[in-house]
Amino acid sequence: MRCYAASLIPLFLWTCAAGTAHEVTVCADGGGDFTTVQAAVAAVPTGSPEAPVTIRVRPGTYRELVYIQREKRFLRVVGEDAGRTVITYDLHANMTGLDGERIGTFRTPTVVVDADDITFENLTFENSAGPVGQALAVRVDGDRVVFRRCRFLGWQDTIFLNRGRQYFEDCYIAGSTDYIFGGATAYFLRCHLHSLRGSYITAASTPKEAEFGFVFDRCRITVESDELRVYLGRPWRDYAQVTFLRTEMPAAVRPEGWHNWNRPEREQTARFVETGNTGPGADTSGRVAWARFPGPGDATRITPAAVLGGADGWVPRRP
Repeated sequence: MRCYAASLIPLFLWTCAAGTAHEVTVCADGGGDFTTVQAAVAAVPTGSPEAPVTIRVRPGTYRELVYIQREKRFLRVVGEDAGRTVITYDLHANMTGLDGERIGTFRTPTVVVDADDITFENLTFENSAGPVGQALAVRVDGDRVVFRRCRFLGWQDTIFLNRGRQYFEDCYIAGSTDYIFGGATAYFLRCHLHSLRGSYITAASTPKEAEFGFVFDRCRITVESDELRVYLGRPWRDYAQVTFLRTEMPAAVRPEGWHNWNRPEREQTARFVETGNTGPGADTSGRVAWARFPGPGDATRITPAAVLGGADGWVPRRP
């Protein structure tokens, strides 16, 4: 049965007739409680760790901008099928804003997550602007944010992980240049990274005090066409940290692996790590001298708990 609609009862009394507390449905054709994801986010109350609010998104294309403000903690936004449940928009950095100036990179995300303790499942996040400059599908500023079985589609700067800790599991991420970038700590498990052109996969800006930035574990890298050549990453800021662990790498990965962003001094601080990878692109004999290659024993300590635990011991829980 359907949840009661927002207009019918006070927020603090929301329950579903089926017995699951705090659950609403979004359906583009009007068959749910809301027709847009943003309307559901704006209306639902903050949940709790024991009973998070669940927004169920039915298949459809939702052309909208979504902002999850800091107060909206403990939300679960769950689609039925990522391939058929798409949140999309097309802002890009070279567009002109109301002030007559370029809107710039950081005002382009289709979805902005500013709240902590948010989980997404079975959804596609897309910026459809194409090859016209920086155009973010997602910006994350929240801590303890989880993405499971989601797709991220863009071109340049698809995913901006600005701060906090994030966990990606069984996700598909497509882009061209620096399409996973930022200063957050994030763990990518069994994710598929697809490069649309020969460029850079990552551009980390990890703070000096953070041991880990982006960790890719048992992932797979592919490219749009065989003639493309890609770098694993480059340091957006000093102390950038990226680890590729047990990842399948095609011949398209350049022998040198990493680039210094034409800033040789960053070679002294960048922390680029590879261990246990497979495939023709995993050959480290031609890698830059400043990359690191720990042995199997060192690699065993790189786990979601070790990378994401922090002061509160966070480990993403199964739904």
